[in-house]
Amino acid sequence: MKYFINTMGCKLNENDSEKIAGMLIEMGYEETTSPLDANIVVFNTCCIRENAEEKLFGKLGELKNIKAKNNMIICVGGCMSQEEHVVEKIKQSYNYVDVIFGTHNLHKLPEMIQNRIEENKKQIDVWDIDGIIVEDLPMKRTSEKNALVTIMYGCNNFCSYCIVPYTRGRERSRKPEDILKEVRELASKGYKEIMLLGQNVNSYNGGENYNFSNLLRDIDKIEGIDIVRFMSPHPKDFTDDVIDAIAESKSVCKVIHLPLQSGSSNVLKLMNRKYTKEHYLNLVEKIRAKVPGVSFTTDIIVGFPGETEEDFEDTLDVVRKVDFEQVFMFIYSVRKGTVAERMDGHIPEETKSTRFNRLKELADSMTAESIKKYVGTVQKVLVEGESKTNPDVLTGRTRSNKIVNFVGDKNLIGKEVDIEITSEHVWYLKGNVVID
Repeated sequence: MKYFINTMGCKLNENDSEKIAGMLIEMGYEETTSPLDANIVVFNTCCIRENAEEKLFGKLGELKNIKAKNNMIICVGGCMSQEEHVVEKIKQSYNYVDVIFGTHNLHKLPEMIQNRIEENKKQIDVWDIDGIIVEDLPMKRTSEKNALVTIMYGCNNFCSYCIVPYTRGRERSRKPEDILKEVRELASKGYKEIMLLGQNVNSYNGGENYNFSNLLRDIDKIEGIDIVRFMSPHPKDFTDDVIDAIAESKSVCKVIHLPLQSGSSNVLKLMNRKYTKEHYLNLVEKIRAKVPGVSFTTDIIVGFPGETEEDFEDTLDVVRKVDFEQVFMFIYSVRKGTVAERMDGHIPEETKSTRFNRLKELADSMTAESIKKYVGTVQKVLVEGESKTNPDVLTGRTRSNKIVNFVGDKNLIGKEVDIEITSEHVWYLKGNVVID
């Protein structure tokens, strides 16, 4: 019996899918790379983008005619299943879906599948209340070198464009001892890199005055973990103690993903982001003053309702001043149920596309320029494996998350090695192993 998981969306969803895979393996299923061969197909959905629903419904339609052949059980979970209109559409138009579960009762999936098999009845169980944090779920990691570690669930910010607080619930933090236990176990298994995950990771609250900076410092003490990344922080919660912890840590990477969303204070207020353009730029300068060599990546939404040409120019201004190493750009799309859906001043699609292209042109030119600074330097690279296009070439990532290709012995895989960068290309760097 085989399973297939289709994961949509963010790193949190990827980590949830690792747990789903672990539970299915415990039930006796084996992974397959194609839904056509699967007896169980799980869609772990995301609802951040508007076209996510179209993608899900298209995939469900593709399975309709092969479901009977494999006696297939089709499951839909994740953020989209927390939206009532999505669940209703599945029930009405895709009634061959067997199991619908939410973000708060992921641990109940094996029970729901078993009930579907034994009772031959559709199983729908979506909790509206915030779920408890269930520890020690089985997990099938997608990598043997770097691991995702969720430290908190939910969000309290209610950005006006975002549906996540309604689908993931309010903020709930894992206990520090549970997180540290997981990280130590990863280190004992040879993992060198971890990424700490949360919708608003730097508002982590471990209780008794234990916050995100305390967690970073404690993880930094764990032997064997060389690289610690985290996402996504919120600028309003980027406190001095967190900056100090990053500066003083040997393992926490000095590349920070700091979502901007807009460079206009007016638009940021409409977005309910709780900071201004000036606050963001001052925060960047404060971090740079305390963390030598730090670099930044960011998220930006183009064409938010009410965004004027002047507002958009403010965004371009911030991009120029911060000199981001990478910008993840999104054209604003309406999410049903959000405050922004009901706002005045929605921007015409043509205007949004034009602004997006202008931002992309600026960001791409700055990224191309910034990558040149790596040439001639020696970078620590965690070797991930063979290049997908050439088995004679190894590939890995720098601590600033740049892909590096180089020729080296296969026994370097899984190790962090020094690489002298010899040339830069659009999406990757080339280099040579530094011989001691």
